[in-house]
Amino acid sequence: MKQINVRVDEEAYAGIEARAVAAGMTVPEFARQVIADEANDLRHRFLAAGAHFSDAWTDTFATEFGHPGSEQHGAAAA
Repeated sequence: MKQINVRVDEEAYAGIEARAVAAGMTVPEFARQVIADEANDLRHRFLAAGAHFSDAWTDTFATEFGHPGSEQHGAAAA
């Protein structure tokens, strides 16, 4: 196993610590997970594909199901 030492300012650490606590993790566990996620090419390809799908089909979904918070839900409501 390799070790990486990173220095961050107090504000960044506080944000990392808050996210770690919210995730039920220690700061080192959270940092390990974030770094592993960033190094995962499959994850990045999946997220890029999801963004592409969303961009390509947003208008179609809005037409069919309405916009979030609108009263129209589905073509049957039209």
